[in-house]
Amino acid sequence: MTLPRLRSILIRLLPLLAIVAVALIVSACAAPGGSPGASGSPGATPTNQAAIPLEPVRPTEPFSLLAWLFTPIFQAFFILLVVLDKLTGNIAIAIILMTIIIRIVLIPVFRKQTVSTRRTQMLAPEVKEIQRRFKGDRLKQQEAQRQLYAERGINPAAGCLPAILQIFLLIPMYSVFSSGLQNFNPQAMLDVFGFRIIELGCAATPVLDAAGHIKPCLDSVAFGVNWGQPEVIIGTTGSMLSGLSLLAVISSLFQLVQSRMTLPAHDPAMADDPQYKIQRQMAYIFPFISLIYGSFLPAGLFLYWITSTIFSIVQQYLIIGWGGMFPLFGWTPGFATGHAPRFPVTMPPPVDPKTRPASSPLGGGTGRAAQADKTIRHKERGRQGRRGRRR
Repeated sequence: MTLPRLRSILIRLLPLLAIVAVALIVSACAAPGGSPGASGSPGATPTNQAAIPLEPVRPTEPFSLLAWLFTPIFQAFFILLVVLDKLTGNIAIAIILMTIIIRIVLIPVFRKQTVSTRRTQMLAPEVKEIQRRFKGDRLKQQEAQRQLYAERGINPAAGCLPAILQIFLLIPMYSVFSSGLQNFNPQAMLDVFGFRIIELGCAATPVLDAAGHIKPCLDSVAFGVNWGQPEVIIGTTGSMLSGLSLLAVISSLFQLVQSRMTLPAHDPAMADDPQYKIQRQMAYIFPFISLIYGSFLPAGLFLYWITSTIFSIVQQYLIIGWGGMFPLFGWTPGFATGHAPRFPVTMPPPVDPKTRPASSPLGGGTGRAAQADKTIRHKERGRQGRRGRRR
């Protein structure tokens, strides 16, 4: 693939990447070259891009090097999708199975994020006490909070890694559906070190269907949906906010469930905390961003995102239970009352204050408070000694 293809992908995904990056990181933490795709001219459209065989990029300059780095990820996803498609005979089922396999591989990463988020929530009262103790001293607050997290085994950056990983995988995954499923000959992307993983039997030259469109090598239609193209029920495809996608609506609803489950139960005492407010606002705003770009992203990408979100919901349910999902509009179902997760998050025991250094902002056995205590006891012993001598 060459630079024009990567430019086309980046231009279309740039607004999405910016929105997703900001939303994910805030909620979690408080081009001559090419990429997987067809070579072509800068003004190439999806139609004529599909008429140029997909081939791995050959890096010739810095921007093409970036595309070259994405190519192995594209090939891994595309090969897995093709193999599953051949096994199941249904591209939609293949996308679902591919997503499940990817999420199984990434279970440790997302579990670490969930555990870190839950432990951070459990420490919220102690953090609030630190803010009260060092009110007006932002630097002291940050130092004390950082030490508290370190003592309890919490890495605040752990929630950022899955968000960054999702963004990093978005470009090759988008290309798999928009290019791999629409190209007339993606056979070269199935070659690894000169070995062909699977033979597709693609046509040597583009073939047009009855409607005059280029016929892709892979059958991208299943259940009446072309998973390589945008799916819009209202409006038109092609740009942001130009149409409404049913898959985008479904994706938004599942993301809303996931976001609410991530939240802790509502605590009126935390209502004035700025970070608490931001987290709850993002939990309601971010899920519906899918509606903005539903009219130009391929349906397969939404199916991937929906399946991944459902997987996250199940994983969160096993680790943190229903979280802040209920009450919903004042209603709490019986099955959510007193529910205990299958693999509950435990908090490491607190550190003995006596082991803290004197410089610790949290205080400790060798800190100024302890030294003052020793001085007071020493004076008491002195007075007792003098009284004893008088007698």
